[in-house]
Amino acid sequence: MSLPPFIDQESGELDLGQIRAEVFPLAGLILLFGGLALLVFLLTLLAAGNSILGAFLVVVTQFILAVGIGIVSMYVVARGIQLADG
Repeated sequence: MSLPPFIDQESGELDLGQIRAEVFPLAGLILLFGGLALLVFLLTLLAAGNSILGAFLVVVTQFILAVGIGIVSMYVVARGIQLADG
């Protein structure tokens, strides 16, 4: 019987090296989309205010977050399937 992902096969404990290797790409994706959305939102607050452009930039910010959530979710599912297959 094989052990589940993130478990060291010799000791049966958590494999922290594998966990770190999986966390960094995931954190990079989250920071990419979160930072991009934050940048657009700050631009909205500082420059556009309550104008039509401001409302449009808020919608753009929400779109960036929605796309980011979708991509991060797809990455997690695809990577989970890869790890489960071995």
